[in-house]
Amino acid sequence: MSVKNVVKVMNFHALLRVDKARKKASLYFKTEDELFKLVNKIMFNNNIILDKNGIIPDKDKPKLSIYIGNDLGFCGDFNSQINKRIKVDKNDIIAIGNKIMLSSENKVVLRQSKEEFFKDFKKVEQFIYDAIKNMAYSEIYIFYNRYFNIEEQKFTEEKVFPLDYKKDENETYSEDFATETEITSMLQNLISLYICYMIKICEMNSYAAENVVRQQLTKESLRKIDELEEEKSKIERKEKKQKDFQKIIENFRKG
Repeated sequence: MSVKNVVKVMNFHALLRVDKARKKASLYFKTEDELFKLVNKIMFNNNIILDKNGIIPDKDKPKLSIYIGNDLGFCGDFNSQINKRIKVDKNDIIAIGNKIMLSSENKVVLRQSKEEFFKDFKKVEQFIYDAIKNMAYSEIYIFYNRYFNIEEQKFTEEKVFPLDYKKDENETYSEDFATETEITSMLQNLISLYICYMIKICEMNSYAAENVVRQQLTKESLRKIDELEEEKSKIERKEKKQKDFQKIIENFRKG
């Protein structure tokens, strides 16, 4: 199969994926916002804070960085910002994606390919649950390429623990919650669930960005291949004309 045909296949698959991925990412924008509002409203409830039942991380504990890359080819420098950032990262690391470049200096606590991520996400869930239960980290961040729209994809840092308080004027924070379990355990489960959902949301968002970039690059590559083929055809036509003209001159001399 020629290079052009390979790129055409890549472009076709990217086109199939990109619209669906973009729609999902757009839906997740709203989900992400509503999820944060829900958790924010519970975590910063006045009664919980007054009773000193909130989850307050130990600032002396290490930090956790979660990186989401891509496993597909033909995405240009899609992973370059991730690999640049990970080089200087001294935190514990969860790496999702085979093309993330890790060194012996990185403190990798968990690594998965995208395929493993989808098939065995429970490993990530269990790690996050244990980390929050044991208060193992002072801060948790997600690094990924965020899809904003068809024209903009940007390397993004998302802080998911601890939550930064954002006052919503349309919400109240004084509701009295009735719980049938120990409040700290409930909050730990809630924040663990929130982080795991955010990892999935960021992965889907990254997938949309990845396919947009892939579709754009394959489209541009096809355009360049067509230009090269046209230039080659021009040269071949010119050479043929020269040969034909040379034959005419030779026949004229012989005649």
